[in-house]
Amino acid sequence: MRFNFDLAESTEDDSRSSLTHKEEVQWVPLQSHPVFTSTDGSGATATASVPSRAVKNLLAWDGASRLYYWDSNKQCLHRISIHLGEPEPTSVVAASPSKVLRADMELDFVVNKISINRNGSALLLAGSDDLCVMYLYGRTSSKDNTIICRTFSIGSQIYSSDSNSIRILQVSWHPYSDTHVGILSSDSVFRLFDLSSGVKQPEQEYYLQPVEPGRSRNAASICPVDFSFGGDHLWDRFSVFVLFGDGSVYILCPVVPFGSVYKWESILEMYSDAHSFGLKSANSTAISNSNLAISWLEATFPELAQQATDGENPSTIKAHSHAFFDASVVLQGPLRKVCRDGEDETLAVRGAECEGRAVSFLYNVVSKDSILVTAWSGGQLQIDALADEIQPVWITGIAPRLRVDSHDHILGVAMICESISAELSIVKLDQPLDNTVWLGHPPPLLRLAIVDLALPRKMESSSVITMFVDPLVPERIYSLHEGGVDSIVLHFLPFTSQVSGKDESIKTPSVHPVLSTCQGETFSPSPLFGFVSLSDSFGYSWVVVVTSTQECVVLEMKTWNLLLPIQVDKEKPIGLEEQKEKDTPDIISKELLAGPKLVLAPQASPNLRSVAADSIEGRSALHQYFKLFHENYVEYAHKVYFELKHHGPQLKRIIDDQHARLDEVQQKILKVEAKQPMLEERTDRAVQLHNSLEQRLQHLRSLPGAHKKPLSRAEREFKSELDQFTGVELDALQSSIDTLRARLRRNTQSSKANIANQQRKMPGRNHVQDAQISQLKSSLEKLSLVNSESSKKVKLVESALKSRESSRN
Repeated sequence: MRFNFDLAESTEDDSRSSLTHKEEVQWVPLQSHPVFTSTDGSGATATASVPSRAVKNLLAWDGASRLYYWDSNKQCLHRISIHLGEPEPTSVVAASPSKVLRADMELDFVVNKISINRNGSALLLAGSDDLCVMYLYGRTSSKDNTIICRTFSIGSQIYSSDSNSIRILQVSWHPYSDTHVGILSSDSVFRLFDLSSGVKQPEQEYYLQPVEPGRSRNAASICPVDFSFGGDHLWDRFSVFVLFGDGSVYILCPVVPFGSVYKWESILEMYSDAHSFGLKSANSTAISNSNLAISWLEATFPELAQQATDGENPSTIKAHSHAFFDASVVLQGPLRKVCRDGEDETLAVRGAECEGRAVSFLYNVVSKDSILVTAWSGGQLQIDALADEIQPVWITGIAPRLRVDSHDHILGVAMICESISAELSIVKLDQPLDNTVWLGHPPPLLRLAIVDLALPRKMESSSVITMFVDPLVPERIYSLHEGGVDSIVLHFLPFTSQVSGKDESIKTPSVHPVLSTCQGETFSPSPLFGFVSLSDSFGYSWVVVVTSTQECVVLEMKTWNLLLPIQVDKEKPIGLEEQKEKDTPDIISKELLAGPKLVLAPQASPNLRSVAADSIEGRSALHQYFKLFHENYVEYAHKVYFELKHHGPQLKRIIDDQHARLDEVQQKILKVEAKQPMLEERTDRAVQLHNSLEQRLQHLRSLPGAHKKPLSRAEREFKSELDQFTGVELDALQSSIDTLRARLRRNTQSSKANIANQQRKMPGRNHVQDAQISQLKSSLEKLSLVNSESSKKVKLVESALKSRESSRN
């Protein structure tokens, strides 16, 4: 099935409707838009029906001028036109009224997430047990002036509401295709759908098997949680990162959508890397792995093999459908931490270092660094960087299942992806490059930081955290949780700092709260139902948040000097006097407070006293002294007078302020004096209560059970294992049981359907078999009648013979 859309026709319809309602359009601030302000109180009802672990994000942005919001109460999609930086550079305005888009089919599931593709033509409506795609170019309805959009269910036979045991864990558009959608489900299968060719059957299926059957010690290690596609960096663009419940991260490489488009320079760089570092290696394993990678690249991108003969280099190339007939992709992992000098190697293979279970995952590429962020239910973010490059790895002997057409072109592929745990090795920082390149080892992790979000204690057991990357500043990560929104900025990137020539030490990330939903000390869960980060070409950035009560919050985010951490000189503490000098404003300059400058009098002659004042010499001396006096003292007096006159109002204001503060302090003192007897009474009661509690404590200490020994180390470890099993393993086991039930139900249904199809395909043969069976039955009945008659005759003959013998005797 292929869908073609006439974009020009739909644009004309949109333009006609916009011309009709051009006079009614008004530009209002986004937070004051009628979509978010005209609530009827139904938001609380919708919130109450949402499961506690459901994560909702009902906002999407096409990267240009359109914002989409899904209204769960009215079951419609609002398309809001926005202008960034108008009328002021820091404001966001939206067009009112908004365009209303509706699906042409009834949605029988709760939408938890919406996501738009790169060109803005299609939008995903995802729930926990179903998934639909809505094409945004539709026809206008004459009833309520809404746009009716074609909507199709994706994988209805797999993610249907009837068999809701298989849950959709994560769904995402592929970054290099506008028609491919990746879906990770609770049955440990990653599926890639091509919406341009069909929405019922996946194009690629990868059955994830992280551990060998029967060797798993905990259920969380085999239950996937989240996934993320790689970014624009070597083999990362062909990689899929999968997170499991115990915090382990695995990589699928290569995974390429059929027909996806890539830059020629990027593919050529990977092709040259395989030739340079793989084929020229002294290790036979590296040569074998690089040969497989080169043959896969040449088959997926035939232009690589033709460049030597043609000599033309296109700007972009398209991926062709290809898969090895005798090999499957390896599930590389789990990714291990790099061991430093003197560090215990067992720490590299240790499991979770944070509290609770892993809940979400984020991949982010910043210049030369690939950043992996894992969120835990205890409120921690584990930030790592890949210490080496990703290479593709296949395992021979496990043939995939291919689906081809009449011309032997591959239409679909399904394979079992296993992890090769026996070949994992500990990687150290001082290890030579020849010991790691193209040997099939998963890349190690370099731990950057563990950030504790300090979430309220009441919600730590069931905290669900989602993460987003700032489109303008890739070093900034937003974390969305029930407590609000936080901003985490990375100030140290190992490979980026090394390439830029900066010799910097490791700096911890900075965490800043953006929005808080905690009201005072008492915390009541108030989840956010939408989040999106906006940015324009002038360097301005905004955050748009929609609350559970359908209120919109728009916050401007700082971008300039964001990556400069605050420098605090810990060696020179600021004293109290210095702080007072800094806080006290300069009312009168220090130069005037120091007094007039001392000027030395000119050297006087010894016979000056004998000179008369009215003489020429006396007048000259008096004039000289008067001039010095005027320059130093009279001018200083004028300066003082000017300063006092200029600062008079300010001094009066300061004095009035001091008087007001004095009156306020006196009022507080009077209130304290009035409350003094009450405080003394409460203090006496507290002392009496304390004494009674001490007496009770003494009595309790005398009881025989009070002298029990504390738990030993083994007992404490066993208790922590029980707590881990209660908080993490039970959910994973329940999910595994539900998945097995769903698989069994689906297999039985498919087997019944196959039998029915076979009977439909061979109707003539069934009629022949029925006729033969009826003929055999009739012949058997006839034989039975003949047999009964012959037996009767035999009995008659025997009786006659017996009678004859008796008559003879």
